[in-house]
Amino acid sequence: MKKEFVAFYSPGSFVSETTEHEIESWDVGVATKMADEICERHGATPYGFVFFTRERGDDELNSKRTESSPFYFLGGKVETLQEVKDRKDPADECLIGNMECNDWGRVVTNTNSWKTTLPLEDDDVVLDYIVPKRRTV
Repeated sequence: MKKEFVAFYSPGSFVSETTEHEIESWDVGVATKMADEICERHGATPYGFVFFTRERGDDELNSKRTESSPFYFLGGKVETLQEVKDRKDPADECLIGNMECNDWGRVVTNTNSWKTTLPLEDDDVVLDYIVPKRRTV
């Protein structure tokens, strides 16, 4: 058995909130539309998503991830370590330290809901994304 999924990541209190859905194929447009409908605790909405495949054989009880896509950021501002340093903002001291210690060449800051700054890997994709107007309850 083989099935495709998409996992959406939203800012959380200590770690990211995740919501997974089965999806017919690794279609970025479909996943982006799905992200528009997700709202986690405290009004957090997705900053990105990843596709993955789960498979299991007939004689296996549990499935396992067999494939995974690059991470797709739903918009965001990309900055290099030098650009962060050039801002000369004392609030960036921890970010600069993390970038240097972990050898992060670039980060992406997303403000779709709560501000989130994460390392940008070479195969990650930053999509042109417009945050939809959300319905209020």
